[in-house]
Amino acid sequence: MVARRFLITGMVQGVGYRFFVLRAAARHQVLGTVRNMPDGSVEVIAEGEREAMDEFKIDLATGPSMAIVTDIDEIDLPVTGLYRDFRVDY
Repeated sequence: MVARRFLITGMVQGVGYRFFVLRAAARHQVLGTVRNMPDGSVEVIAEGEREAMDEFKIDLATGPSMAIVTDIDEIDLPVTGLYRDFRVDY
């Protein structure tokens, strides 16, 4: 298991990005949260198997059709095991 924080920048708010992430997390069996940040970026906190997380990151870089992802900042975090699902935080 690994845990990561992703900060996605670009045109990622108002284009269905959080709900795209929710579906991608389900496909890759990744647990955690996604939320819009005040600066226009999107933050994802995720825990899952290393291979699943790598595939999940590829989806984050792609985003939904209306999104334009310009950068993904990635930080390793300690695995907490606190997440039981993946949810959108408001």
